[in-house]
Amino acid sequence: MTGAALKFINLEMRQEGFVTYGDNNKGRILGRGDVGSHDSIIIKDVLLVDGLKHNLLNITQLCDKSYKVTFKPDLRLISHDMFTFQN
Repeated sequence: MTGAALKFINLEMRQEGFVTYGDNNKGRILGRGDVGSHDSIIIKDVLLVDGLKHNLLNITQLCDKSYKVTFKPDLRLISHDMFTFQN
């Protein structure tokens, strides 16, 4: 989930309801699309949520879609096929 429409390489605007955060507050879903760039990893089926201030990735959903996620003290790595995102 993200609140930044500019992060999408394609975005279909459609109201789909709400997401519920851990503190039971809700955010309205404004659309759905793919985030990334054409020369790096692309994460598909990401929600655009009104007012969301941080980008949130669900690690289980990434793993279910065959992404490999690695966390180390100085490295965060998401890879899929031949593309890799490192932060």
